[in-house]
Amino acid sequence: MRRTSPLERLRLFGRAGIDVVATLGRSVLFLAHAVFGRSSAGKPLQLLIKQLYSVGVLSLAIIVVSGVFIGMVLALQGYNILVSYGSEQAVGQMVALTLLRELGPVVTALLFAGRAGSALTAEIGNMKSTEQLSSLEMIGVDPLKYIVAPRLWAGFISMPLLAMIFCVVGIWGGAMVAVDWLGVYEGSFWANMQNSVSFYDDVLNGVIKSIVFAFVVTWIAVFQGYDCEPTSEGISRATTRTVVYASLAVLGLDFILTALMFGDF
Repeated sequence: MRRTSPLERLRLFGRAGIDVVATLGRSVLFLAHAVFGRSSAGKPLQLLIKQLYSVGVLSLAIIVVSGVFIGMVLALQGYNILVSYGSEQAVGQMVALTLLRELGPVVTALLFAGRAGSALTAEIGNMKSTEQLSSLEMIGVDPLKYIVAPRLWAGFISMPLLAMIFCVVGIWGGAMVAVDWLGVYEGSFWANMQNSVSFYDDVLNGVIKSIVFAFVVTWIAVFQGYDCEPTSEGISRATTRTVVYASLAVLGLDFILTALMFGDF
């Protein structure tokens, strides 16, 4: 087996670094053109509404079901921990803060990346492989504005709304388990939640997180589709990259945003 020399390893490392920087540069130019470029054809509002249905409404089922079960699990686990300290009446506070600050935005973003993000990548990649994007350019239509921009804005708009729905149904699921199953007094459940949740520290920070995650996940999804190799294997790899990159970006950004919002800096 041929051994790789240190210089060869250094060259490969440098080549990989250059490729990463070049891809990042292309993605930034891609985003700027899609968001700020001049619209060339079509009815933007109709295109946006169609994509809102595709990436938002069609993601609603998995968001609602996941939110309910996660809220139920939080209430069950939280009760088992708090009851040993005689603080089981605070389970509503724990469920609400956990969902609003962390699990609501993060889990919604991960589910969105797996459901809508992968679909966006595959859809745009398929358009590229069948030369639909090239055909638009030939008739003077900018594919970034006609194809990419509506999908970008649909992701930016729909994911924060989905995160809010996730938190609401999660709190409802937690209340169902805590009050109806575990016997927590309903008045204490809702009163402790209301007294502990701050609009600026909890609700607003959760919304900010979901907006940032929506921006990053949708950006990664549409760029991977537009930049992929126009083959079935290339589309498959791009779809995998979308889910992996978006998930890692969400988890990394969650730590950074949490440190900035709640850390003592």
